[in-house]
Amino acid sequence: MDDDVKIQDADMAHGRVSRRGFLGMAASVTVAATAAVLPEAVSAAVAASDERDVLDVAIIGAGLAGLTAARDLRRAGCDSFVVLEARGRVGGRTLNHDLGKGYFSEAGGQWIGPGQTAVADLARELGVGTFPTYWQGKSTLLAKGARAAVDTEGGFGTDPKIAHELEKLAKSVPCGAPWKSPRAAEFDGMSVGEWLAKRNIEPADQVGWSAGLAITGGASPARLSLLHWLSMVNSAECNYDRLEAVKDGAQQTRISGGSQILSIKMAEALGDKIRLKSPVQRIEQWQNGPVAIHTPQGVIRARHVIMALSPALCQQIAYDPPLPEQRREMQRRWPAFAPGRKTAHVYKKPFWREKGLNGWIFQPGGAVLWAYDNSPEDLSFGVINAFVQISMLPTDPKAAEAELSRIYAQAFGEEALHPLAYHEHDWRKADPWTLSCVSPMPPGFLTKYGTALHPAVGRLIWSGTETADIWAGYMDGAVRSGHKAALQALQAIAARRA
Repeated sequence: MDDDVKIQDADMAHGRVSRRGFLGMAASVTVAATAAVLPEAVSAAVAASDERDVLDVAIIGAGLAGLTAARDLRRAGCDSFVVLEARGRVGGRTLNHDLGKGYFSEAGGQWIGPGQTAVADLARELGVGTFPTYWQGKSTLLAKGARAAVDTEGGFGTDPKIAHELEKLAKSVPCGAPWKSPRAAEFDGMSVGEWLAKRNIEPADQVGWSAGLAITGGASPARLSLLHWLSMVNSAECNYDRLEAVKDGAQQTRISGGSQILSIKMAEALGDKIRLKSPVQRIEQWQNGPVAIHTPQGVIRARHVIMALSPALCQQIAYDPPLPEQRREMQRRWPAFAPGRKTAHVYKKPFWREKGLNGWIFQPGGAVLWAYDNSPEDLSFGVINAFVQISMLPTDPKAAEAELSRIYAQAFGEEALHPLAYHEHDWRKADPWTLSCVSPMPPGFLTKYGTALHPAVGRLIWSGTETADIWAGYMDGAVRSGHKAALQALQAIAARRA
C-alpha cells in the first residue's frame, strides 16, 4: 500500500478528509463511474498511438531503385519512410573495388549509353561526372591456342543483315510487356539459339553473338527466350548495336568514381532513413495494411511498401496471407541462375594501347567471356576487367589471377604476367542477397508469368530493374523503376488523405 492510500485511510478513520484524501476519493469515484467506457477510451488511445508509429512508406532494398524511390519521396515532401537493406552496404548489384588513391573499378553494373536518360540525369543531379569507355584499337581473339587481332570497331562484330532482321521483329515486341506482342507465343516458344541456327551464321560472327548474349542476357543462346531478347532490343529503340556495342551503344559511357557512387551519394543525403543489415524475413497484413514488416531488428509498420528487389529475392520473404498464386509462382520460378564473376587486373599503365590493342579479349570455349580496358580516365594506371566463365576458372583467387594473367600474356605480351593488384567478385559467394546479376528468361516464361510482374498487390508496390518499362536489367531501368514506384506510393498516400 502506498503512502497516499495510508493517509487517506487515517483521515477517514478520524472523520477528517484532507485535501489530498478528498482528491484521492474523487479520483476513485471518477474511475468507478467511467469503468464502463474505459476500455473504449484506452483502445482509442492505443490506436492513435499505433497510428503515429505507422510510416507512410517502407522501402525494401537500398540499390538504385530503392534509393531513387526514397529520394523522390523526400523531394515530394514525404518524410515518413524508411529504407531497409539486408546487406551492410548500399548499391545492390553495383559495387566498387577500391583501387586506392581515389580510383575504383566496378564489380557489378557499370555502363550507361544513348537513350539511358534516367541514370544520366541522376548522375548529373548528384554532381557525378562521366567519361567514355575505351574501345579504339584491335580486339584479340584467342581460340584453340591461336591468336588473332581483329577490328571490331567498338562492337561485337555481328552480321548486320541478321541484326537488321532482329530489329524488324523487335518492333512488334514492347519492352515493358513483351507478352502483349501479337506474336508472343511464337517468339516465346523458341530460344535465341534456335532462331540463330536457321540463319547460317559464319563461325567468326558466332563468337560475337554468343559473347553478347552471355554477358547481357546471362546465358547461352540456347537458354534464352527469343521474345525476351527482342524486348531488350526494343528497349534500345530497336537498334541491336545500341543494345550490345560500346561505340554508340549501352556500354559507351562510364561513371567517374565507379557506378556505386550514385547509391553512396543518395544514401549520404538520406542519412538515418536507411537501415543496413536489416533483411526482411516476413511481411504481414499486406492486403489492407498497415503492413507489418519483420526484421531481426524488430517490426516496422507502414501503410505502403515498395519492394525494390528482384522477384527471386522477393521469394525469400514469407507472406501472411500468401501472395496471389500467379505472383507467387512467378517469383518461385524466376530465372536466377546467372550470378556472374567479374575480375580486375591492375597494371602500372595500359601498355596494350601502345601496341594498338583496345584491351578486348574473346576466348571462345575458354575462361574469358570478354575482357576489356577499364583504366581510369587519367590513365594513372591500367586496368583489365573481365567477365569470366565461373566453371572454367579456379575458385581460389590467387590461382584465378595466375590463370588470367597467363591468358592476358597470350593476348598482350609478357608484361601482362605481372599485375600490381588483382580484384574479383564472385556474386555466388558474396552474400545471400544477390542470387542473379541478370535474369536469363527461358522460353515459355514470359507468356506464362509476365502479367504478374508489374501490378501492385494490396499495399505492395513492385520495383527493381526487372520491372522497368524500358532498359529492364540495366542501371537505367533500376532508376526508372524507382521513379515509378515513388509516384505510385505518393498517389496512394494522396488518395488515402483525400
